[in-house]
Amino acid sequence: MAEETMNLFKKGMPIFSIFQDENRQKIILLLCKNKELTVNQITDQLNLSRPAVSHHLKLMLDAKVIAVNKVGKKRFYRVSLDDTVQLLKELTISLEKSISSK
Repeated sequence: MAEETMNLFKKGMPIFSIFQDENRQKIILLLCKNKELTVNQITDQLNLSRPAVSHHLKLMLDAKVIAVNKVGKKRFYRVSLDDTVQLLKELTISLEKSISSK
């Protein structure tokens, strides 16, 4: 059981690193509030450069906490947390099993 829990922790590391950055937290909250935004729309609402926002978006896309819709030349970013929530649920259940088995 400890091995399963460690594997879940390892699987979750990219997600945990995404959420530890305050700028990425702000971007996630903006996307939650607005459903979908472009890079320029996000940049307009934060005190970050466009390249910085693009960098954060790429990291979040790689960690699969956001998704992108392409419409013509525009890219609209949105929150996509289903896999993240599922992983956190599995990790919580595994940790609870570890506690109750003592």
